[in-house]
Amino acid sequence: MSTHSLSLLPISCHRNPNDPASPLLLSLHKNGLFSSLIGQKLSIQSSHSRLVVSTRYRSTVATVLLSLPTAKPERTSSEKVPKWSARAIKSFSMAELEARKLKYPNTGTEALLMGILVEGTSLAAKFLRANGITLFKVREETVNLLGKSDLYFFSPEHPPLTEPAQRALDWAVDEKIKSGEEGEITTSHLLLGIWAEEESAGHKILATLGFNDDQAKELAKSINKETDLSF
Repeated sequence: MSTHSLSLLPISCHRNPNDPASPLLLSLHKNGLFSSLIGQKLSIQSSHSRLVVSTRYRSTVATVLLSLPTAKPERTSSEKVPKWSARAIKSFSMAELEARKLKYPNTGTEALLMGILVEGTSLAAKFLRANGITLFKVREETVNLLGKSDLYFFSPEHPPLTEPAQRALDWAVDEKIKSGEEGEITTSHLLLGIWAEEESAGHKILATLGFNDDQAKELAKSINKETDLSF
């Protein structure tokens, strides 16, 4: 099936009534959509089976996380608490998504582990892959350990953290503060926080896949060396 695309097609509010109009524009007029697209850039993708119309806006307004949940309320307003890195925050967002994909009611340490691997560009993710721990293997071990959720269950948009997952996040913050080093809390802190929760699903999965204390110590040596992006 062939596919053709036209992108960035500007929509003008002036049209000569004598000019032949395309079926697309006639359809937009008929459905009252044309006026709402004036001034926007129109992206058109066509195929034998369907026509897709989307607009690209000049500016995008998005809400992003600037911190991660904590069980210690005093930290939410303290300027002395180090900030999470952009990669760590993205890993957390990916963790929530992985929990939803598996239809789990909570975001656990296993989801945090998957989130690190989905983000994929951090020192922690590269360290895991270098030691044979991949996203596919972690997903497989997660299902083996925790099982599959009910087919008809739908996870909340932001599955709440399990207690071990929350402790892993707070452990990462504590270790960063204890180090006295400047900079952000990275995914390496997060990974070691998961490993510190010995009874958690994330720790058990890591251990099953060959991660051990020696590797944790090796990662800890470079925990503050990662140059990370910031918002």
